[in-house]
Amino acid sequence: MATSKKINRRKFLGSAAAGSLALTVVPRRVLGGPGYIAPNDKLTLGYIGCGTQGLREMVTLIANPALQIVSVCDPNKFTTDYVDWSQNDVRNGIRKALGDNTWGENLKGIPGGRDVGQEFIQKYYGKSKDSGTYKGCTSYSDFRELLEKEKDIDAIKIMTPDHLHATVAIASMKKGKHVVTHKPIANRIREFRATYDTAKKTGCITHLLAWSIRPGYDLAKKWIKEGRIGTLREIHNWSNRPVWPQWQSNPTETPPVPAGLDWDLWLGPVPSRPYHPYYTHAVFRGWYDFGGGSIADMGHYSLFPLFLAFGIDKPAISADAYGTTTCTLNNNVATGVVNDVAFPLSCMIRFQMPATKEFGPFDLYWWDGGMKPLTPDEVIADGKSLTREGMMFVGDKGKIIAEFRGENPRLVPESRMAGVTTEQPATAERSGNDVWINAFRNKTESPGSFLKALPVTDTILLGAVSLRASRRVEYDSVNMKITNYREADKFLTREYRPGWEI
Repeated sequence: MATSKKINRRKFLGSAAAGSLALTVVPRRVLGGPGYIAPNDKLTLGYIGCGTQGLREMVTLIANPALQIVSVCDPNKFTTDYVDWSQNDVRNGIRKALGDNTWGENLKGIPGGRDVGQEFIQKYYGKSKDSGTYKGCTSYSDFRELLEKEKDIDAIKIMTPDHLHATVAIASMKKGKHVVTHKPIANRIREFRATYDTAKKTGCITHLLAWSIRPGYDLAKKWIKEGRIGTLREIHNWSNRPVWPQWQSNPTETPPVPAGLDWDLWLGPVPSRPYHPYYTHAVFRGWYDFGGGSIADMGHYSLFPLFLAFGIDKPAISADAYGTTTCTLNNNVATGVVNDVAFPLSCMIRFQMPATKEFGPFDLYWWDGGMKPLTPDEVIADGKSLTREGMMFVGDKGKIIAEFRGENPRLVPESRMAGVTTEQPATAERSGNDVWINAFRNKTESPGSFLKALPVTDTILLGAVSLRASRRVEYDSVNMKITNYREADKFLTREYRPGWEI
């Protein structure tokens, strides 16, 4: 009796291309032209998270010839109630990629969910088929089912809310998949360390999308090493975030779960609670359970490249955080609102950083929600003020002002720039998908590897610990303990829903 063998996706992609070349001896690289990548050499990718940011990045990623998105996953099947920074940005991006200005014309609202991701992928890849159709992208509501069934996927891209990043990353690496994730790697220190340890143990290649090389940091570092601001004492970084509604207490209403949303899967490791739209989509970032606040949202973009450029190889040894407070009226009596569920409307965090190989200890300050350092006298002297986002390096003999990610640094006042070269070191600015795609395909460590992100991740997440503890916390990074207020250790982890423990 003949036996049938299930052909895997990689072999299918390769054989489909080979069939059209069977009658020729012309090399495939010649037929394909410069940069051609054979189908069975493409990185096969599972895409977990099809919300607005997931779809926006998918539009750019799908055009890369070095990979093929072969499966999507999201606990939401399809809704048009997503939150975004533009009413039609996602729709217009998909239209442009498909070359179809009618896509989504009947949709009211902002669309998202796994059905949208799957439809987009199959329409896009279908454009290059003689038939005009493609049905090779599978769809799942549960990432665990995807990992179990899609045996031949090379890598996973994680675009879920923050509280699921570590859970999905660990499960993926245990299945031998390389992992690229949106920031943060986790929203609890112990979850991050479990992810870090899994990356080391499995040898899977990993990448944090917030990685970049910013030559402005190299220039600022050069000036500091030349003594132009004296000894480095402080680094300040400020953001206009949050750009989402920031609630101060859990909602009390219990609206019905939207059709097509698996609320239990969306919650993942977080203990059960009633569904509410205030938790989901882009506004999840403001909650301690689901997000990482403004510093996890934006701080990775500015601080990860800073830590790498300045050789900051250890986390903060303490964090001292202050957040906005508010009151409510209770029988016409003003009563303070106790908030242990969400990040404040704005905050300031002072991190004490240990000495590095090149610099002595210094303080790192994070500001958000419209808060920023007082305008330095040197800036006032130039008739200017600090921009809404930025960075400042403070020495005992001067200051450097830069943009949020260290771009375009300058000594202040401007008179101090006389005779100072602004030519940046040879390192070119780098970011983008090719970095991790090439690392995954070549099985080489990515420059944005999780293994390089421990100092910055621990530091950023320590800020939330201080906010929740309502006091300065001292941190032993080797043993992962708060040493001066042991009650705060509970904020290094979370209470897990049964079956979701890490």
